Amino acid sequence: MYGSGQKRAHVNRKRADELEIMVQAGRISALALHTALEALVPGVSTLAVDELTEEVIREAGASPSFKGFQEYPASTCISINDAVVHGIPSDDVVVREGDIVGVDVGAFFQGFHGDNAATKAIGEVSDEARRLLRVTEEALHKGIGEAVVGQRLKAVSSAIQGHAQAHGYSVVRDLLGHGIGRQMHEPPQVPNYYEAGAFADYELTLRPGMTLAIEPMINVGGPQVVRDRDGWTTRTADGSLSAHFEHTIVVTKEGPRILTPRD
Repeated sequence: MYGSGQKRAHVNRKRADELEIMVQAGRISALALHTALEALVPGVSTLAVDELTEEVIREAGASPSFKGFQEYPASTCISINDAVVHGIPSDDVVVREGDIVGVDVGAFFQGFHGDNAATKAIGEVSDEARRLLRVTEEALHKGIGEAVVGQRLKAVSSAIQGHAQAHGYSVVRDLLGHGIGRQMHEPPQVPNYYEAGAFADYELTLRPGMTLAIEPMINVGGPQVVRDRDGWTTRTADGSLSAHFEHTIVVTKEGPRILTPRD
């Protein structure tokens, strides 16, 4: 987290030729996510879903962004119910009716990354779970809608937080969105909440060619999270449900463009 007195890091704006490659990386990432979500059915192991997703990425001529990143062991993060993010796929973890399951996946193609995530209801889930998924995806699009030329980054953060809290939910503060491009994580940091002075990047003016991974993580209960002994899986501290949605976008003169479309 940036302190209030820390200067913002330089934000790399992408050229047209670089964006052409990022479009392809985004499409592969979106295809991989679609594949994973389709494969999530009662009885399937998260490892089986991960292996299928990696196959799709490699067949498209890309490589998994996550595998080996800071020694992460898999191609996807698959997080169930109270797991917010970074759930490690395992043959011992089986998806069940009534779960909500978040998948986060990225693809590295010709020197650039695409990154996206979504949370799926498995069969019949509670009304609260369905509402959480709807509100979290809406919050993502509220944030994307503020990513326009001349706007300050804090407008993105405020839009996400405002929508979540208007529905009685909390926003995870310990995990953030980020810039993306040649590196998986580039400046700026993209918080999903606004707290004056907490981040220098709040005051960043958005310009054409800036590429961001916007990813609200929203909890039914409080915003606090804890990490499992595996060093990765991050859960709500109070055991409440959590949802996660993400798109990679580029700021353009015509408005924000989603590079990881799921349609």
